[in-house]
Amino acid sequence: MKKIVIGLLLILSVFFLSFCAKPKTTQTVSTPSSQNEAKKLKFGLVTDMGGLGDQSFNDSAYRGLKKVEKELNCEIKVIESREAADYETNLANLAEDHCDLIFATGILMTDALKKVARKYAQTKFGIIDGNIPDFPNVISCVFKEEEGSFLAGALAGLQTKKNKLGFIGGMKIPLIEKFEAGFKAGIKTVNPKAVILVGYAGRFDDPGKGKELALAQFAQGADIVYHAAGGCGIGVIEAAKEKGKGFFAVGVDSNQDHLAKGRVLTSMIKSVDLAVFETCKNFKQGKYKSGLQIFGIKENGVSLSPMEFTKNLISKINLKKLEELKEKIKNGKITVPDNLEKLKIFKS
Repeated sequence: MKKIVIGLLLILSVFFLSFCAKPKTTQTVSTPSSQNEAKKLKFGLVTDMGGLGDQSFNDSAYRGLKKVEKELNCEIKVIESREAADYETNLANLAEDHCDLIFATGILMTDALKKVARKYAQTKFGIIDGNIPDFPNVISCVFKEEEGSFLAGALAGLQTKKNKLGFIGGMKIPLIEKFEAGFKAGIKTVNPKAVILVGYAGRFDDPGKGKELALAQFAQGADIVYHAAGGCGIGVIEAAKEKGKGFFAVGVDSNQDHLAKGRVLTSMIKSVDLAVFETCKNFKQGKYKSGLQIFGIKENGVSLSPMEFTKNLISKINLKKLEELKEKIKNGKITVPDNLEKLKIFKS
């Protein structure tokens, strides 16, 4: 009996020791970082002709996309267009690359985007300056360029010493005529006797042509020339720099004041970067909405640059006048004409 008891105690001891020696098990819990990590959103951009480095329209769109990458923690992909024939292919390539939202940068891409958006109906798109209604997967971001151009015209009309001013557009299309109409309306409001010279380059990617046109207008007596000509505008700024003291360019789309310090009176900033960023932000928050989105002075979509290198040349009276005009536009007391026909009946 004693042997049996001792045997049982030995068995219990071995069992107890083996139980204590067994390592503790833990339950693995799946986390987003280990198993079900949410896929990063990918946003794409197709530039217009001129591509990145134009110091204008395309660069502004790209700044907005880079901000998306940094602040919204998303992937981005950019394809540059060298010619109009590239538009459709480039947009389709981004769709095939599974971009969640793709931007077509420029009104000239409207027809190409219609074809691609119809083919890739599950992909969301945005177009800058174009208006594509009735497409459930396209948001159209348009700007009141005439409002910002009005302020640029008012400043030029107040600052001119020769009472002769110039405007140089890229292609003569309704979009660019909005800039021209607004600029002329601003001049007419503050200086109705001023003469305005007008020229068009017929394209957006030829700085040499822009410089040629600007030098011709300076030779005809203009002392301030405003451009809405994309890459051609770089040549307009070069012309003002070459002419020197007393001659100025007015930049467009991006802040171009630094391209010729002291020779760019101001720049009419068109916040394409804002439109790109806000559209992507809304998409990420599940608030993407197709249709028309308008950016004017009231929405901070257009404005004048801070005039870092020229503000000392502008009197406090003129600066105050600009602010008053800006408030009147914002409050609806001034309706700026957005085409040349409306300009004819505009009352300053």
